Amino acid sequence: MTPVLNKAIPEFEALATSGVKFTPSAFAGKAVVLYFYPKDHTPGCTTESMQFRDKHKEFLKAGAVVFGVSRDNMASHEKFRQNLELPFELIADTEEKLCHMFGVVKNKIMYGKKVKGIERSTFLMDASGMLRAEWRGIKVAGHVDEVLLAVKGLGKKAA
Repeated sequence: MTPVLNKAIPEFEALATSGVKFTPSAFAGKAVVLYFYPKDHTPGCTTESMQFRDKHKEFLKAGAVVFGVSRDNMASHEKFRQNLELPFELIADTEEKLCHMFGVVKNKIMYGKKVKGIERSTFLMDASGMLRAEWRGIKVAGHVDEVLLAVKGLGKKAA
């Protein structure tokens, strides 16, 4: 069941770093940013994660929690988090359940071969668990600022 804009996110459970169990209902009352990225320790994903890290305090101030999601395992995530000093958790979607649920698994061409990969995408849920924004096939430059602006905009709608 793919999430639909302006509809509630279906309940699911996912394991994240630091032993955190993520469910949409566990974060009710906060906006949630889920950013899907192809692979730990790769240039674009490192840059994107560092940008979310650098703006993390602003996301918190705006009432949002941030979670990164990729198909990497927990050990890879813990190392990636530690290396980049990420202040947020990473969800290990090794079975691609979330990736398929959010429709981010795409056929890509890598070194002339067709491979299944993760399309860099970000999803924003509001404090009531509704999907309010999605960005698909994004470029890293400027993206985190755009997401932060959308998070800040949620607060204005509620006021």
